[in-house]
Amino acid sequence: MTELICIVCPKGCHLKVDEENGYKVTGNGCPRGAAYGEKELVNPTRVITSTVKVESKQARRVPVKTAGDIPKSKIYDVMNELNKVTVKAPVQVGDVVIPDVLGLGVDIVACKKVAE
Repeated sequence: MTELICIVCPKGCHLKVDEENGYKVTGNGCPRGAAYGEKELVNPTRVITSTVKVESKQARRVPVKTAGDIPKSKIYDVMNELNKVTVKAPVQVGDVVIPDVLGLGVDIVACKKVAE
């Protein structure tokens, strides 16, 4: 039995996940909590937020994030890819910085506008 605190909403339900009984989740206040509890043990994922270098007179770095969640085991690999990137201004919010990072089906997108 694994105990988790749900992070799907601010309520923070205390979940218990029974791995030996088909990942049965108890303690959840909603169906999203049950889905989170099972997913966290079977295939945990995360959204990454970071920065990349930008060639601009305004800024040295631009904030970026994954457009969706990626496997937790790939976080360091994605961070290594971000360290290799330099984008040229102008940059708009939502611009794709790295398409389909590491073949995971998730883009890295800019989170801030940077002019030249």
